[in-house]
Amino acid sequence: MSSKRVYWIEGDGIGPEIWRAARPVIDAALAKESDMRIEWVELLAGEKATAETGSPLPEETMNALRTADFAMKGPLGTPVGTGIRSLNVALRQTLDLYACIRPVRHFEGLETPVKHPERVNMVIFRENTEDVYAGIEYAAQTPEAKKLIAFLREEFGVTKIREEAAVGIKPMSEFGSKRLVRRALRFALDTGSKSLTLVHKGNIMKFTEGAFRQHGYDVAKEEFAAQTVVEAEAASAPGKLVIKDRIADAMFQEALIRPEQYSVLATPNLNGDYISDALAAQVGGLGLAPGVNMSEKLAFFEATHGTAPSLAGKDRANPGSLILSGALMLEHIGWKEAATRIYKAVNTAIARRAVTEDLAAQMTDARTVGCTEFGEIITKLL
Repeated sequence: MSSKRVYWIEGDGIGPEIWRAARPVIDAALAKESDMRIEWVELLAGEKATAETGSPLPEETMNALRTADFAMKGPLGTPVGTGIRSLNVALRQTLDLYACIRPVRHFEGLETPVKHPERVNMVIFRENTEDVYAGIEYAAQTPEAKKLIAFLREEFGVTKIREEAAVGIKPMSEFGSKRLVRRALRFALDTGSKSLTLVHKGNIMKFTEGAFRQHGYDVAKEEFAAQTVVEAEAASAPGKLVIKDRIADAMFQEALIRPEQYSVLATPNLNGDYISDALAAQVGGLGLAPGVNMSEKLAFFEATHGTAPSLAGKDRANPGSLILSGALMLEHIGWKEAATRIYKAVNTAIARRAVTEDLAAQMTDARTVGCTEFGEIITKLL
């Protein structure tokens, strides 16, 4: 018997109900393989942790995750503008989950806002510890903001900043940029992808995002020269992985007009946040968008959508993101047959047009089912 321990966090809002629908799918897919099983170990975080321990992110949870190889979680809530800082950011920073990886592809039969969603088949590698996710910002009129503004004015002669402004710092390092692109390059080569695209805003932010672009090209040249070629020379080196770059706003247009020309994207944090959600919308929405955040040791799989408090407890949420994240985890472990079984079952469920309300709203003649029933349908189709 091959067993893997997976730590899991229920999450806030719709978290409990999507877990009740998703976990039986994962377990049932593995039950078809007689020699595989998961040992599920629950950890506390978010509202459930606060209620039971007084802390939204207990040290016991962090200690367990520091030694873990695999974990999964539902969505965790974060107040906007006030209250605690993001628990997701805290987890990613503390555990050095530097690569946020989001595969985006279309499921046959699902209608979407674009004419050809089937042309979208990309994997986004988003840097997860620097850029805005470093969390270095100060509220307007606070002593910290005033001190930083004064320093910028007096030491660097900065004049284009108002006295009453809130301020933030956007750190982007060679180390952080290169290790993210390196991971994306290895994935692209291992999967036989045609291209890797660096997505940046280096025309404006020349020393942060522009540097990300250059570091990406540098790591390809320094460590993967025999296997890669820059776009301008691609015609002379057929079969090699093409390295190219696109300015972030242009990439949004490309994703709509020519998505089939892109396979793997490597991005700084904020660009990746935007483009991964936009691409998910092109193929049906975040309800079917799996994701994983990875360090060199830990692979932390998660539902990519929010807590949807207005749907909590109403059996209306889509468990697809968590189910597909589970399939992604099985693939990562090496249990590819079980993962493929889940992908096929989700595909068949959609083709039969019995789907949750977020998907039904985009389809004609679809039957709307609840969160629980959708999970049961997928389980039966395994």
